Amino acid sequence: IPKDGPSAGITLTTALVSLLTNTPVRNDIAMTGEVTLQGRVLPVGGIREKCLAALNLGITNIIIPMACAKDLEDIPQVFKDKINFILAENLDEVFAVAFEKSGNFTARKPNEKKEAAKKQKANSPAA
Repeated sequence: IPKDGPSAGITLTTALVSLLTNTPVRNDIAMTGEVTLQGRVLPVGGIREKCLAALNLGITNIIIPMACAKDLEDIPQVFKDKINFILAENLDEVFAVAFEKSGNFTARKPNEKKEAAKKQKANSPAA
């Protein structure tokens, strides 16, 4: 049975985890891949087109399903030399890259920014 739209699975899942943990996603990566309920990353089509589109936008770090490694043969070497392909088999591998911050995936406290702003306001002289 053909299906449409699973390519954004890891992207949507990563966005939801980012929202729920208040952890920003790196802004220098693109990603594509279907995700299962068990967190496995499944292959999708159009890898060549998606990678070239990302490169055209200046994005050189791209997460793709490990099962799509063979599709990289369709990308001309001149473009492959400019792209850092990250091959992922599961969401843990996706998150390790997408939330990379000094090599750790650490969630910020939800009210961290608000608390810092309150402290700064309390410590500043009244105008």
